[in-house]
Amino acid sequence: MIDGVKIKKLKVVPDERGRLMEILRSDDSLFLKFGQVYMTTTYPGVVKAWHLHKKQTDNIACVQGMIKLALCDSREGSPTFKEVNQFYLGIHNPLLVQIPVDVYHGWMCVSEEEAIVINIPTEVYNYENPDEHRVDPHQNDIPYDWRRKDG
Repeated sequence: MIDGVKIKKLKVVPDERGRLMEILRSDDSLFLKFGQVYMTTTYPGVVKAWHLHKKQTDNIACVQGMIKLALCDSREGSPTFKEVNQFYLGIHNPLLVQIPVDVYHGWMCVSEEEAIVINIPTEVYNYENPDEHRVDPHQNDIPYDWRRKDG
């Protein structure tokens, strides 16, 4: 596991009215601070990658569909420098993945339906100077292939 990445298994509580799932609480051991909450969607087969943040820690959960979330440690002094992690999260595997600063990340929707992703970053989005450092999803030096592996 990449140094500093944390995982929280999310508990779904169903009843006759529907279901409830807590994603992040201020009394969780992995809680750092609150910046904002936003929702983004990804259509089936689409890759949203790669980017990292210099100030912000992300807390990612997928609440509809399924995504393949990939991470790559770009921190030269890290004990897991250049290590890659992959997680499947969503309706069939409810997880929260905490992604530290300077770790490239992105995802691909692997379900047949649109994936809905919730992020709870530690910082608010700065419209004038976004904390986003991007590289092409396919043409880069990150040792990861987004293609589906059949077999």
